[in-house]
Amino acid sequence: MKKNQRRADLLQQLVFVGPALLFFSVIIIIPFLMSIYYSFTEWNGVTSDVKWAGFDNFTHILLTDKDFHRSFWFTTRFTITNVILANVLGFLLALLLSQALKTRNVLRTIFFMPNVIGGLLLGFIWQFIFVKGFATIGELTQLAFFQLPWLGDAPTAFWGLIIVSVWQTAGYLMVIYIAGLSNVPRELTEAAYIDGATRFQTLRHITLPMIMPAVTVCLFLTISWAFKMYDLNVSLTQGGPFNSTQSVALNIYEEAFRNNRYGLGTAKALIFFVVVALITLVQVSITKKREVEV
Repeated sequence: MKKNQRRADLLQQLVFVGPALLFFSVIIIIPFLMSIYYSFTEWNGVTSDVKWAGFDNFTHILLTDKDFHRSFWFTTRFTITNVILANVLGFLLALLLSQALKTRNVLRTIFFMPNVIGGLLLGFIWQFIFVKGFATIGELTQLAFFQLPWLGDAPTAFWGLIIVSVWQTAGYLMVIYIAGLSNVPRELTEAAYIDGATRFQTLRHITLPMIMPAVTVCLFLTISWAFKMYDLNVSLTQGGPFNSTQSVALNIYEEAFRNNRYGLGTAKALIFFVVVALITLVQVSITKKREVEV
């Protein structure tokens, strides 16, 4: 009977889990393992001539590839700025729209809408706004803010990418923070107000610790999104001017598919994967320790 039960359980797992595991292996696991192999080779991605290079690719990337170093530094600055601003804005929107407002459902929909638009389309829309819209407003109003070369200068191009990225992701984070705020017991905040706590003290010592699970999720999402930023980079600046706003993802794409150095490109991707994985693991472990149970 036990053998028959085990066979039945195994057959059930194969039927329900097997197809998903097969597709996951074909689409994710096998290509990932192949990319690890190609990162130790010299290959142009087209011919069958694959030469073993050992650690030469990694040595070149870490020691002499200045373009990769520059793109990694840009991506790091972009990630730090974007994570802070997007989470602060998303949390403030969640606080505002958790109040008893008549139009809060409409406002939630409006703020969430940018996340529905694809990154490439969003980038092209904002490219038109920065190049044509702001220039027109600048001519009419003579305001210096609208007369800046938003996509033509390295500092303003950086902040242009930040503006679009924060505008796109803040609404999504807002929804997660609203879900977290809705789970904060009102008895705790009411008791704090009765004891004389201010709104800021209640927010700091009660609300924030109670929504740390939402903070963990939002930080994880924004860190991974910002590090992997590619579509906005391509559609807004294409890495310019002079590669000053080139993200790591765009640098990897250029190396592998434009320069036809697939082995070097996969080596960069592997290094990038390890760095992002370590950062997200540290972030999740730190924020998980600060979570509290009701």
